[in-house]
Amino acid sequence: MYRKEFYVFDQDQPVPAVIRNYTERDFPALIRIQQESFPPPFPSELWWNAEQLSNHVALFPEGALCIEVNGEIAGSMTGLLVDFDPAHPEHTWEEVTDGGYIRNHNPNGNTLYVVDICVRPSQRKLGLGKWLMSSMYDVVVHKGVDRLLGGGRMPGYHKKKHEMTADQYLAAVVKGELKDPVITFLMRCGRTPVQVVANYLEDEESCHYGALMEWRNPFRMTK
Repeated sequence: MYRKEFYVFDQDQPVPAVIRNYTERDFPALIRIQQESFPPPFPSELWWNAEQLSNHVALFPEGALCIEVNGEIAGSMTGLLVDFDPAHPEHTWEEVTDGGYIRNHNPNGNTLYVVDICVRPSQRKLGLGKWLMSSMYDVVVHKGVDRLLGGGRMPGYHKKKHEMTADQYLAAVVKGELKDPVITFLMRCGRTPVQVVANYLEDEESCHYGALMEWRNPFRMTK
C-alpha cells in the first residue's frame, strides 16, 4: 500500500500533507469533494457514488489515492489498469473506465488509466493536484506498466469552438498561444498530448471532446 508524507506550502507556511490509499471510511469526504470540484454544468451523475468507490478499493486499491492536508482530505485521484493499443487510441471515458465502476480492471494491463482527479477548490493553491499526479507516476513505475494515460477535459474550448477545431485548440495550448485550465495543468505535471477524441465525455464546456494525455514510464521507454 502507498503512503507519502511531506509538506505543502501555503505561501511561506509549511503545512503537513499525506498521500495514501483511500478506504471506505473516506467515502463521504470524497463524494463531497467531487461535488465541490465539479459544479454544474458538469453532470451530477458523474460524481462518485458509494458503489463506484467500493469497487475502486476492492478491485485496484493501488490506484485509489487521496491527499490529506492537516489531517483533512482535500483531494483524490483514481486509476485502473487497461491494455491500451496506441495504434487504436479511440475510446470514450465511459468505455475505458466502465462508467467509473472499473469492473473491467485488467491486472495484466500495460497502462495505468486515470479515471478521475479532483482537488477541493479552496485548496488548489497548494499544488495538491501535481502531488497526486506525481504519486500516480510512482504507481506506474511500481507496477512496471508502460504509461499513465487519461483523457483531459478541454473546458476552455467552448469559448473558441467557432474559431478553431478541437485539434487546433489543443495545438494552440501546446504552443502556449492559449491556456486551458485542465490541459495546461496536465502539461505542467509532465503529461504530453496523444490526440483529441470526439464524444469522449458528456461535458458542454469541452464540447464533449477530450485530449488524451500520457506520461511514459521512463524505465520502459522504447523508440
